[in-house]
Amino acid sequence: MNVLFQEVLAGRRLDSDRLKRLGETADLFDLMDVAARVGESARGNVVSYSRKVFIPLTQLCRDVCHYCTFAKSPKRLSSAYLTVDAAVEIAARGAEAGCKEALFTLGDKPELRWPNAADELADMGFPTTIHYLAHVADRVRRETGLFPHINPGVMTREEMILLRRCSFSMGLMLETSSRRLGEKGGPHYGSPDKVPTRRLACIREAGELSIPFTTGLLVGIGETRGERIETLLALRDVHEQYGHLQEIIVQNFVPKAETRMKDVSQPALDELLWTIAVARIAFGATMNIQAPPNLSSAHLPKLVSAGINDWGGISPITIDYVNPESPWPEISLLAEATRKPGKTLVERLTVYPSYALAADRWIDPALREQLLRAHDAAGFAREDRWLAGAGQKAPHCRPQGDARPSPPVAAILVESGKGKPLDEEDVVTLFAARGDDVAAICEAADTVRREVNGSEVGYVVNRNINYTNVCIYACAFCAFSKGRTHAALRGRPYDLAMAEFERRVREAWARGATEICLQGGIHPGYTGEKYLDLLKVAKAAAPDIHIHAFSPLEIWHGATSIGVSLRTFLEALRSAGLGSLPGTAAEILDDEIRAKICPDKLTTAQWFEVMEAAHAVGLRSTATIMFGHVDGPKNWARHLLRIRAHQERTGGFTEFVPLPFVAQEAPIYLKGKARRGPTWREALLMHAVSRLVLHRVISHIQASWVKLGPDGALACLSAGADDLGGTLMNESISRAAGSVHGQEFSPREMVALIAAAGRSPRPRTTLYGSPSPSRIAAAFAAPELKEVENTPAGAAVAFRDQKPGTNSRQWE
Repeated sequence: MNVLFQEVLAGRRLDSDRLKRLGETADLFDLMDVAARVGESARGNVVSYSRKVFIPLTQLCRDVCHYCTFAKSPKRLSSAYLTVDAAVEIAARGAEAGCKEALFTLGDKPELRWPNAADELADMGFPTTIHYLAHVADRVRRETGLFPHINPGVMTREEMILLRRCSFSMGLMLETSSRRLGEKGGPHYGSPDKVPTRRLACIREAGELSIPFTTGLLVGIGETRGERIETLLALRDVHEQYGHLQEIIVQNFVPKAETRMKDVSQPALDELLWTIAVARIAFGATMNIQAPPNLSSAHLPKLVSAGINDWGGISPITIDYVNPESPWPEISLLAEATRKPGKTLVERLTVYPSYALAADRWIDPALREQLLRAHDAAGFAREDRWLAGAGQKAPHCRPQGDARPSPPVAAILVESGKGKPLDEEDVVTLFAARGDDVAAICEAADTVRREVNGSEVGYVVNRNINYTNVCIYACAFCAFSKGRTHAALRGRPYDLAMAEFERRVREAWARGATEICLQGGIHPGYTGEKYLDLLKVAKAAAPDIHIHAFSPLEIWHGATSIGVSLRTFLEALRSAGLGSLPGTAAEILDDEIRAKICPDKLTTAQWFEVMEAAHAVGLRSTATIMFGHVDGPKNWARHLLRIRAHQERTGGFTEFVPLPFVAQEAPIYLKGKARRGPTWREALLMHAVSRLVLHRVISHIQASWVKLGPDGALACLSAGADDLGGTLMNESISRAAGSVHGQEFSPREMVALIAAAGRSPRPRTTLYGSPSPSRIAAAFAAPELKEVENTPAGAAVAFRDQKPGTNSRQWE
């Protein structure tokens, strides 16, 4: 293989001389092959696009580019500018058609050439086109929810500062760095805004202002291959300094009637492919390389094979005003063309994923909430409107027919099937899956599930008793707890009277329950004694019931409040009747995320310290993950691998329970600091990937009908899950966060849902034993639940900065 190719594939940056030598000497087929491999190393099998609406705010321009039909003279236009109402109306139609982006394209500073443009601006009360643009873009964003992307030509620093407040990204095509093309007879002669140094200065200024920026080059306007390389290198130099170029567009010239260049030939396809491949090699794996699909509609798979990973903006309702003779391809046809070279079409926002995920740096503070609510964990556009707990039907995102996974995913699944434990990179790759990769992962997980559990789907008849919602912690995701900062959220503070607590335990047993699940807030008046008292009352009310109780946070609090070790406290709880622990309070077991969502709660190490102690004294537990807020695939991978490592050492986890974040009433979401929960694809993958990661160490993966809804839980039974959890009877935590599910899913309903999946229902106990026939009969003959009464906590609850601690019992 060519030595330079080897350097490229090794991730080395080619300097100017070596890049030119490679471009001049390499065979096109080899060049494209290397470029495609470089792109795949960071992008996998994804090719993105943005669903946009095109808003031509003005088609007047002071430049006279010899190939342009977008710019027109005033006599061909009824007015110099689109009105605000007209722009908003176009954007609204776009929003109805599912568009996310509002692309504003306009001529460069028309008021400096055309008096009628200056007059119209003055009549509207705006000093410049840029000021009017900022006003219109802000109206469009506020009234339609679209994301403005702005291409207004060369801008000053002050103008970019103004536009950054109302737009998510901007763009300016460099086109070429060759001054030669601006000389007399050249395509840019007479166009003051096409001077390369002016355009590069603007692009550089955008970097200094941390603006996600689009640029690129125009192929076939008279430049040489060497000049194209010089253009790419000029852009690379700027990007390496600021990191703000989110995409490089490689656009082929198309001759148009009524222009001075109407007789110039369109560049050959090989020239376009060569330039794409050189651009990919010049910028490396992480840059987004784009080629407009409407300008090469007959050759789309070849563009992918040359190294692009983006198609740019596609509009379902407006034409390409810059190239009106070239219609946009239908998105379904674009998806099929993308699929031919083995790629998956994915919708993005106007801001590319890496910039969306680093919004604190790249996006104006006033715009960040809108962006956060629109993207998924990878930074792409949310592909569905499904929300955990909202009662919506789960969408179908698994392709029909045989799945054709991408080579990286196929290789991981093959190695996993041979028993190789997945590492962090493998798990992140699986969580990034789209299209056929999702189907292949789900099928692999379902195969493992059949091997381990056969056709059985378990469920346990239980009752949740959340005995208090008063809490000294202020977890950002929690809408259940009542403390200093959460008083305005759903429900009032309560602290269950022991008589009501006892009544609920008795009723649960009478209705066939084999388990009660006890969890509550960390009440400032509670010590470890309180948890022991709850166990004592529960065991007196129903001696044979299994008590599944107390999160690791409650265990930690109980032990520290009375000054004993975790092990000592857990042994006392076990002696008092505790049967097992819920593996909640885990959220994401990665302190990078815990610092954002629960900074005063247990650390990752402390959570595992509780579990280590519990498992050491013979108490088993579940393990959970709450995902879809400010986390992502890297954090999910770390969580799963830490659970696996602990289980390999202790064997104490009975099951793994993915819990999609219910956002609707969560404080962190209401403050605009979290996503809207996971997408359906992410929720499905969490169940499938956890099955593969935890295979051979944890046998059971549970689907939470409370979070997923019955149909969502049903779908997860075909993606690695084998258990539906508890019937609950009552549940408060998810419902406080906005879930419409959570009161009771009766045994009869469980059996019907499992049968709908073509599986065999298995009533079980907490520790996966079999309940007695009398318990099963009682569950199916259960009377109606009585109304619950939450005892008010009182007008004043003393929230202390330090945890309470009195020891009224002899412990040591």
